[in-house]
Amino acid sequence: MKIVVLAGGLSTERDVSLVTGRCVYEALLRRGHKVILLDVYLGCEQDAEGIFDLDLDWAAKVCPIGDTAPDLDRVRAARSGSSREFFGPNVIKICQAADIVFMALHGDCGENGKIQAAFDLLGIKYTGTDSISSSLAMDKMISKQLFRLYGVQVPDSRMLKSEDDDYRPEFPCVVKICNGGSSVGVYMAGNEAEYQSAVHDAFTYENRVMVEQYVAGREFTCCVIEGKPLPLVEIDPKDGFYDYRNKYQAGSTIETCPADVDDKTRDHIQAEAVKAYNALGIRTYARMDFIMDDSGKVYCLEANTLPGMTPTSLIPQEAAAIGVEYDSLCEWIIEISMKKWEDNA
Repeated sequence: MKIVVLAGGLSTERDVSLVTGRCVYEALLRRGHKVILLDVYLGCEQDAEGIFDLDLDWAAKVCPIGDTAPDLDRVRAARSGSSREFFGPNVIKICQAADIVFMALHGDCGENGKIQAAFDLLGIKYTGTDSISSSLAMDKMISKQLFRLYGVQVPDSRMLKSEDDDYRPEFPCVVKICNGGSSVGVYMAGNEAEYQSAVHDAFTYENRVMVEQYVAGREFTCCVIEGKPLPLVEIDPKDGFYDYRNKYQAGSTIETCPADVDDKTRDHIQAEAVKAYNALGIRTYARMDFIMDDSGKVYCLEANTLPGMTPTSLIPQEAAAIGVEYDSLCEWIIEISMKKWEDNA
């Protein structure tokens, strides 16, 4: 197959996306496909005609993930010509020439459904769920409301529309942007000063900020593929919470898969993951994150419709626990995504 692995963009998760893209690109090459790794924002000066037959290393310039989020102003400055259009040079034409686009994008514009909607209008096939469920999952406040309707337990929360909002939470609390990912724009606040600082910083990312009940306990994640849950992963950061650094710097977090829990707990979290998946109308695959307090009560934190596929990511670990190695996982995602298009034909 001719496959474009689409990565990069202007999300705070840009660097993570590029490493996901590199890993998927290399895996699909090993599977014998004709593959291009393409930055959705920077694009490519090469015309679409004959591009899949070029002997190039499309991942040669991808760097490891750093400790902090990328400098997006620097990315904008690197683009030739107009930077106002999101799609870079030749991106649309190259994607139209592919059999399918493997969505390796994360965060804003990758997971919020906008690219999926554009591809739907242009007749471009892509991996992952559709535009509507992507949009619903990306908005943490809306997804929480839907989770509640489906009986999925979530932490109490309040949305702020302005930094001047006079809401005062109980401490400790969590302050987070509504449409972020990779824990960018997520802050723990233990007192009023920390809360004010967190709210100020969060509003530098977005114009809507969520204040959430802090739940102390064990963290888990569960991937659902075609409505079926994979084994749980327990996440235990060595220092602090599961922030950007702890997610992507090797050795920063202890991850146990399958998680060391009793069968009842495992079955309950997996069932909650499936309910969350269905609540948002997700198709193909997604990953749901949870926390379980000391009493055993389980809360769903969010759904990720394009979760990471980096060397430290969680879905590859879950797949490996059922005997599916990384290259086969990438192929599996393509197969179920192609089936989605066949079902819609």
